[in-house]
Amino acid sequence: MFLDRVTITIKAGDGGNGHTSFYRSKLTMNGGPDGGDGGKGGNVVFVANEGLNTLYGFTFKKKFVATNGNPGEKQLKRGHDGKDVVIEVPCGTVIKDEETGLIIADLTTNGEKFVALKGGLGGRGNNFFKSPTRQAPHFSQTGEKVPTKKVILELKTIADVGLVGFPNVGKSTLLSVISNANPKIANYPFTTLHPNLGVVAHNNTSFVVADIPGLIEGASDGAGLGHYFLRHVERVRVIVHMVDISQIEGREAVDDYNKINAELKKYGNIISTVPQIVAVTKTDLIDEDTLNARLKNFEEQTGKKPIILASIMHKGIEELLDKLTEVLAKTPKKAPQEVELAEFDVRDKTSININECEPNVFEVSGGFIDNLIRGVVLSDEGSNAYFQNALKKYGIIDKLKEAGLKDGDTVIIKDITFEYAE
Repeated sequence: MFLDRVTITIKAGDGGNGHTSFYRSKLTMNGGPDGGDGGKGGNVVFVANEGLNTLYGFTFKKKFVATNGNPGEKQLKRGHDGKDVVIEVPCGTVIKDEETGLIIADLTTNGEKFVALKGGLGGRGNNFFKSPTRQAPHFSQTGEKVPTKKVILELKTIADVGLVGFPNVGKSTLLSVISNANPKIANYPFTTLHPNLGVVAHNNTSFVVADIPGLIEGASDGAGLGHYFLRHVERVRVIVHMVDISQIEGREAVDDYNKINAELKKYGNIISTVPQIVAVTKTDLIDEDTLNARLKNFEEQTGKKPIILASIMHKGIEELLDKLTEVLAKTPKKAPQEVELAEFDVRDKTSININECEPNVFEVSGGFIDNLIRGVVLSDEGSNAYFQNALKKYGIIDKLKEAGLKDGDTVIIKDITFEYAE
């Protein structure tokens, strides 16, 4: 089964907690603090793999979590870092932030990596907090907690040649004849509901051909599954525009040709500027006089001289493959599309927000506060003193006074509530 768009949940590992301990030995009963730091959490890493061509593997597993860092230990032993979670995706996968819809990565080459989320930092052990005036800190720091995020994986097929046209014009049949692919073929619209890929070998060269599901009028505006189909054409180097000259579906060939080109143009300049080879199909279903009359009309109306195909009879196949190899030789591989990647793993560690939530009650929040209280244990006198000093040292008390804090007012910082005293 082919799958080209899926939403998954990812989470990096939390940092391990720092350790609180003191050195003890037969000769030393009251040694100094020797609690080690906690380990860093594992990262979330995406890797492009050319051996994959679908996102089907994410059908049953949609949550990926890296392991947490281990806590520190006594004797200044640092906890082990958590293991990264590595997520393999097909080349051509675009990763978007589910919340904003913005692109955060575009993986096009085999082995390309993207670290989506970094693991949380490990907490400091109590040895870190010792000082000339605080020689026996009985507290340590908790590891950094990291949030859970959702991302959208969107596959844009990477192929050299894209077969486009209305439904049921013979794209799947052509692909089965020229390549190693075995697409489903039947005489009704939308047999192909996802791109089929095949490798073609011709004149000592090989290239990948994608059978793009049939387009309809309005596809560029999202009609049918237009946007899902058209995105698979973005990265091809050559388009084979297939037109049913037999007109057995009740459509007119010139009109079909113009409508498909209009949809490609409306979708964006990326597609409309791709070299295009025109081929008329199902020529074996009409008599020679009718075929010649329609070919003459087509050439006069479009200015294009198409390749004449009857895929089942292998008519025109060699001519088409010769033309494809000629055009591909002149058309360099596309460089990855330059997009402005949005920031994703942004962690606020500096903001300080003060809000007078009710008269004489002030609440302090922000990234700086979240980081500060990781090392606060109010039941410990030393930790409490460290916390109070930090409020003064980093200007939080001054900011509170600027906001109107007075002696006897209440201050709330996360789960900590205290009465301010001058």
